[in-house]
Amino acid sequence: MQAYLPFDLSLQEMAILVVAALVAGSARGFSGFGGALIFVPVASSVVGPRLAVPLLLIVDLVLTPGLIPHAWRNADRRNVGVMAVGAAFGIPAGTYALTHVDGTTIRWAIVAIVVVLLTLLVCGWRYHGRPHPSMTLGVGVVSGLFSGAAQVGGPPVVAYWLGAAIAPQTVRSNIVLYFAISSVISVASYLTAGLITWESVWLSLLIGPTFALGLFGGARLFSRANETTFRRACYGLIACAAIIGMPAMDGVLR
Repeated sequence: MQAYLPFDLSLQEMAILVVAALVAGSARGFSGFGGALIFVPVASSVVGPRLAVPLLLIVDLVLTPGLIPHAWRNADRRNVGVMAVGAAFGIPAGTYALTHVDGTTIRWAIVAIVVVLLTLLVCGWRYHGRPHPSMTLGVGVVSGLFSGAAQVGGPPVVAYWLGAAIAPQTVRSNIVLYFAISSVISVASYLTAGLITWESVWLSLLIGPTFALGLFGGARLFSRANETTFRRACYGLIACAAIIGMPAMDGVLR
């Protein structure tokens, strides 16, 4: 069977990617974040960060455009635009790090970023105050840097807008519209850097269906499950993904 596949992975490695995509999609579908924090560390331990990061970008870009029209109508487009300008500076810098820094170093950096962002999420840190253009621009730069390097740019944006005095519907629309724009910037940056390859496209076909299934299941669970319990489960899964994704664990788990 493997002789007919366009990528060189064992069945065990493919199973790890598929399961990670399912779990990541479930977290994203339920809470709107956490997908990259779960998938990228695990996938990086299997295929390396230079393939894992653009792989998630492709899948996410294909599966989420249906959210854009509603977001466009309800978002604070000026605020989103300022943050997107910041991302336009941060994403190329993150992409440069992804392509020029040693793979093992990038993996450790991804784990460190995930741990720091998870700590902020668990502690419930929020930016309290009204959005200011300079602050919004700075958050966009940081988010873009994390997105370019590992596609984990969500938590800074979520923490910033959730804590501001903005209506919840506008916050959600801002987040959706911002990541739609930043994903396009990331694609352009990754194409320029040669990170999007036929191998990443083929692998996206492998994990795409399970990620989509996770999105659907997570969205359904949102209306049924206890939100506090599920969020704690997501945090636990993110922590496990960070541990599994550490290069020091390669000899233990694989």
